[in-house]
Amino acid sequence: MTQQAPRVAIVTGAARGIGAGVARRLAQDGFAVAVLDLDEDACKPVVAEIEAAGGRALAVGCNVADEQAVEAAVERVATELGPPVVLVNNAGIIRDNMLFKMSTDDWDSVMNVHLRGSFLMSRAAQKYMTEARWGRIVNLSSTSALGNRGQANYAAAKAGLQGFTKTLAIELGKFGVTVNAVAPGFIETEMTAATAARVGVPFEDFKKAAAEATAVKRTGRPEDIAHAVSFFVSEGAGFVTGQVIYVAGMPKA
Repeated sequence: MTQQAPRVAIVTGAARGIGAGVARRLAQDGFAVAVLDLDEDACKPVVAEIEAAGGRALAVGCNVADEQAVEAAVERVATELGPPVVLVNNAGIIRDNMLFKMSTDDWDSVMNVHLRGSFLMSRAAQKYMTEARWGRIVNLSSTSALGNRGQANYAAAKAGLQGFTKTLAIELGKFGVTVNAVAPGFIETEMTAATAARVGVPFEDFKKAAAEATAVKRTGRPEDIAHAVSFFVSEGAGFVTGQVIYVAGMPKA
């Protein structure tokens, strides 16, 4: 009996933070993982870590907002790793500011990475999923989708991803493809550390305040998000689609 090749997953924004945590977890779950980020070299440590643990991984440099780059990247994954049937749209940036100070570039940059990027990646990957009659797309939303001062652009993009998720779930369900979203609360990453620096608060104090605001009295870690993604992409989650799960240490809706 020949051993079946592992299913292939693409994780965007996977060089660090939540994306890297998700890539590691999916490799542990038995997927071959394309670690995709803007800078291919930045992806290599995560790839090396996965390979050292006995998994298969590929570093892919790609600007998810660039249509041609996305098509080429997904095609490369299909050629070098195999047809991708799992996609985690995690790539994201922040350009926080109050509305009256927010530039058009601040708005457009955030929309392009979060919304255009997720659209382009999903469109490119879905053909492999529909052909396989099996697939999983997980989009990274945020508790900011419910509104967050100084994040009009980010909040709008993350809320938009929830509508995108529910619509793709309706369109792709008959092909055996589920589409769900994970909406993290405060997660300890370089991005939240940068936010603390921007507002002039030591990161430890920033984390402590965030922890106090949760029901479980701690901040989140990338592996908390990875665990939720692992459930959504599992074989057993085939009847769960169009859902948004808040991983925030407290009730959110």
